[in-house]
Amino acid sequence: MERRSFLKKSALASSLALTSSAMFSNSLLKKETAHKFKLKYAPHAGMFKHHVGDDILDQLQFMTDQGFNAFEDNEMRNRPIKTQEAIAKLMQNNHMEMGVFVAHKIYWKDANLASGNKEFRNEFLKDIQNSVAVAKRTNAKWMTVVPGHVDLRQDDDYQTANVIEALKQASAILEPHNITMVLEPLNFRNHPGMFLNESPQAYQICKAVNSPSCKILFDIYHQQIQEGNLIPNIETCWDEIAYFQIGDNPGRNEPTTGEINYKNIFKYIHSKGYTGILGMEHGNSVSGKTGEQAVIEAYKQTDTF
Repeated sequence: MERRSFLKKSALASSLALTSSAMFSNSLLKKETAHKFKLKYAPHAGMFKHHVGDDILDQLQFMTDQGFNAFEDNEMRNRPIKTQEAIAKLMQNNHMEMGVFVAHKIYWKDANLASGNKEFRNEFLKDIQNSVAVAKRTNAKWMTVVPGHVDLRQDDDYQTANVIEALKQASAILEPHNITMVLEPLNFRNHPGMFLNESPQAYQICKAVNSPSCKILFDIYHQQIQEGNLIPNIETCWDEIAYFQIGDNPGRNEPTTGEINYKNIFKYIHSKGYTGILGMEHGNSVSGKTGEQAVIEAYKQTDTF
């Protein structure tokens, strides 16, 4: 090999080594300087797109660089398998946990599970079975379930029995995989006519199903509108709550933009020894990068206790 060629190749190798070393050092620096949240807040896809664009992997990297160590994605089961696998790999590399995804087709106007209709029930159970593969692929432990609309032709107690039976069968599918479906009560204002709307109702159903694979998703935004009395209701339901979601009221935006005292609620949840995820299922009160930064600052402010 000629001396000039050798020197060029040596210089190139040294340059690549320095670049790789610099990238590794920058990655470590970002992790060391990222904010340390006391609870596991989980942003969703699109929440920080003005900082990094539409690519979900870039968004995930931005989230972890800000100190968030969890992620939730309602649409995960509808994403291509390669995308699911890429998300899971990046999350694993960044020590992020996967939050909920929606496990089945939600009926906003039809009484699917409440009706007791076997076709609706079988469709639901098939979706649950298919969602097991998604959960395993993405290392998810929880999946969201919404029982659908009320059946105006049936007594409330019959509807409750129908929902319980469907959930018992779904739990039998999930239990061997240590996966939990979380039932989400929805408020009457945003989602009128839904069967499940209050935490005591969800608590009653979970007690009747009596399975570690059937628990409550306590969405603080929905329950503030539906019933208020947040901390006492969280306390009463505590042994059946497996997951929280966040949104201030009015507006369903980040904490500090509405009437809910999130600093006290987060402090209470932390005091209970909660180690699960709190999904950031809300919008940004201000558009663009400014609004995205405001979301980050809001969580830093309310996480101080």
